[in-house]
Amino acid sequence: MSLSHTAAEYMLSDALLPDAGSSRARGLRLELPSDRLLKFVTVGLPLFLVSLAFAREFSAGSQISCFSPTNFTGKQSAYTDTACWDSLIHHGFDAEGRAITKSLWALKVFPYSLLVVAVLMYLPYLLWRYAAAPALHCDLLFIIDELDKSYNRSVRLVQHMKKIQQASAEPEQFWEEYERARRERYFEFPLLERYLTCKQHAHALVSMYILRNLLLLLLLAATCLYLVFLHLNIFFQDEFSCSIKTGLLQAEPHIPPLIPCKLVFFSVFQIISVSVGSVYVLLIPVVIYNALQLCQWDKGLLSVYEMLPAFDLLSRRMLTCPLNDLNVILLFLRANISELTSFSRLNAVSALREATANKEDIDTVIDFMTLLAGLETTKPKHQT
Repeated sequence: MSLSHTAAEYMLSDALLPDAGSSRARGLRLELPSDRLLKFVTVGLPLFLVSLAFAREFSAGSQISCFSPTNFTGKQSAYTDTACWDSLIHHGFDAEGRAITKSLWALKVFPYSLLVVAVLMYLPYLLWRYAAAPALHCDLLFIIDELDKSYNRSVRLVQHMKKIQQASAEPEQFWEEYERARRERYFEFPLLERYLTCKQHAHALVSMYILRNLLLLLLLAATCLYLVFLHLNIFFQDEFSCSIKTGLLQAEPHIPPLIPCKLVFFSVFQIISVSVGSVYVLLIPVVIYNALQLCQWDKGLLSVYEMLPAFDLLSRRMLTCPLNDLNVILLFLRANISELTSFSRLNAVSALREATANKEDIDTVIDFMTLLAGLETTKPKHQT
């Protein structure tokens, strides 16, 4: 008999989780995978394309080519290109023959505007990092630690029950005390349960997460509208008429009033703008999906932790509006499932519970551990 008791003690000792220590605090992910992908694409794509545009500008030289008169010298042609590139004003005539001017300066500042877009796209990430991530980090660290400790408390409780049962002269009295403790909910862990219930009535994290997605959605829509405006007004005009008869050259008779010019980089900017606009349009549904995740409870994680005695009350209370901090924490717990050591253990116990013939004997991990420890020979069936 002592050999079986020793084997049961070893089995229960092996079921205890090791202490994660300080490595858990450094390994927590404070961004969802979809949010991390959005940050990488929205910030990285314009920076990458702008770097290509600048590289082409430095390698190709002048970004404009003007058709100077044949009597112009080389220096005069170079001056014409420089003057027209500095002004970027198209001189034309309307349907009634009146002279009109149209500024094309948006083409010159287009690469720099994409740099501004990249900086603006980084603002939602900064908002989340400094306004919500510190509180979320504390919540996740406490809840993950308490979930693992709750599992360990259940195993230690079974170890204690094993010792009491071995020392008890009347097994029936022992199991009556066990059933009374179940009815009076002595096996629950009120600190974790009350903390999660408190988070169900808080709305700071969910407000910041919705604000982050709304800000990102607004920036994506504004960028797309900006690119549409450029295409409708400027990006279909790669040729324009330039006037250099200004200043000291205004009275020169040999200088024509208008000089035709062509933008060399025009096709490159068109490709860049179409690429950025297309990708941003495709990202809008992803942002909307991230926000809509908060409209329903993520019960998959806590359904496994219902094997712990503290979670039967919580499952009944998760019938309220899911727009609260607890639902946000559940999403980030799912993203940090690798840091939740007890999840894999309880997941295996839940699977074994489904495969057990007498499911009425198993309500919590304590019941399952008592069966594994060899107490099922004297344990009466639990009356639901």
